[in-house]
Amino acid sequence: MLKPVRPTIDSVTTISADGSRPFIYPADVKGRFTTARKLSALALIVFYLSLPWIQVGGFPAVFLDIAARRFHLFGLTFAAQDMWLSFFLITGLGFALFFITALFGRIWCGWACPQTVFLDHVYRRIERWIDGNAVARRKLAAAPWTGAKIAKRTLKHALYLLVSLVITHLFLAYYVSLKSVWEMVSTAPGEHWSAFLFVAVATAILYFNFAWFREQLCIVICPYGRLQSAMIDDHSMVVGYDTRRGEPRGKGAKPGLAKSPNAAAGSVEFVKTGSSSEPEAKRGDCVDCARCVQVCPTGIDIRQGLQLECIGCTACIDACDEVMRRLKRPTGLIRYDSQAALAGARTRWLRPRVYLYSVMLAIGIGVASKAISTVKPANISVTRITGTPYVVTDETIRNQFFVRILNKRAEPTDFIVEVDSPTPLTRSGLDGPLSVPAISEEIRPLVLVVPRSHYTGPFKVSITTRDAQGRFAQTREIEFLGPDPRLLNEEDE
Repeated sequence: MLKPVRPTIDSVTTISADGSRPFIYPADVKGRFTTARKLSALALIVFYLSLPWIQVGGFPAVFLDIAARRFHLFGLTFAAQDMWLSFFLITGLGFALFFITALFGRIWCGWACPQTVFLDHVYRRIERWIDGNAVARRKLAAAPWTGAKIAKRTLKHALYLLVSLVITHLFLAYYVSLKSVWEMVSTAPGEHWSAFLFVAVATAILYFNFAWFREQLCIVICPYGRLQSAMIDDHSMVVGYDTRRGEPRGKGAKPGLAKSPNAAAGSVEFVKTGSSSEPEAKRGDCVDCARCVQVCPTGIDIRQGLQLECIGCTACIDACDEVMRRLKRPTGLIRYDSQAALAGARTRWLRPRVYLYSVMLAIGIGVASKAISTVKPANISVTRITGTPYVVTDETIRNQFFVRILNKRAEPTDFIVEVDSPTPLTRSGLDGPLSVPAISEEIRPLVLVVPRSHYTGPFKVSITTRDAQGRFAQTREIEFLGPDPRLLNEEDE
């Protein structure tokens, strides 16, 4: 049977000295944090996968319609021209992550990151159901290929592929809608070859990640683990080991209890013993049972201190608490606390970086709220028709424009275009209401004509577009161009 790798502080546990990959088989654990994580993971999985099904304002709650360049988010519709708002979304998420990390460490990684949620609560659940507990999985991995092993491997990886396919199709629905996904699935792959290729590649990536790569994504690819050292300090809440209470650790327990030599790996059993030769006062509460190591999904020993690989999943807390309860000792030898508190000092919640991140987050929320409030149910643009900027005739000067009206509503809307000018002019085009279908746009020419006798130089013209219901109005200012008035006067003379 494969033996668990003993973690060290000097190297990553899941990468051997020769570059090979030793697999980790985390043991099962029960406890308050494990239960809370299961419930939160269930809620998050339902949230991730249900958004394409929930209708808000006639569209899915999150529908990123790239083909039509329309983006629907919880009832708000954004056009391609509104993409500048994504800056506030991305920076806002960044500031929020900085703020949360400064206070609570890597709580995102262990509790909410899709990688952790799906790996620990979907794929590893399948693995435990088919292959058994950590001891059985390790034994099966080392066993020769028999019919039973081939059957288990086939079933497990078939379920991995099935789950990856389901996740990929629902992810695709974020961009094309569930209805379109169903139409694509119901037809030959060649009719939607780009979508078929996307599903095939994305499914392969998900399968590779969750079936083999697993925690390596967090350790090797994701930069967050390396950035955490710059975002947290001694007063950030992290998963930590109380060295003052636990050390010096001992192989045996305090007089009266010791680890059973018959206990299987991944489990903890204790039997009665005689008195210890080592004085009780010189030994800490840690009995070096390695239970915290056995349950860790990244294979580290949390007793060696905060490490890059720790994702804050709290499995070691529940494992250690279980041992402490059996030993009738206080829980919390491994706990969620600040490094300052673990060293005997007081945790300071309010400190410079928290103030800084709070101010940045507040400013970001304020600016984003103001920016989003400017988003209108329609978008108007006025552009000059390419070519000659103006046309001069014997009697008039003419400027020509394109008016583009984008209707973001889920219903047809009539729009009225008004022209306001300090110089008398006449218009041609868009004289009456223009009906624009739902989630569509219309482009119409608008010709403005000024008599030569009234033209004294370039001037500003305001073009206001309103909907017939009076719920929306947007004004665009353009410049009416013409030749130098002195040249016009010379020609007239």
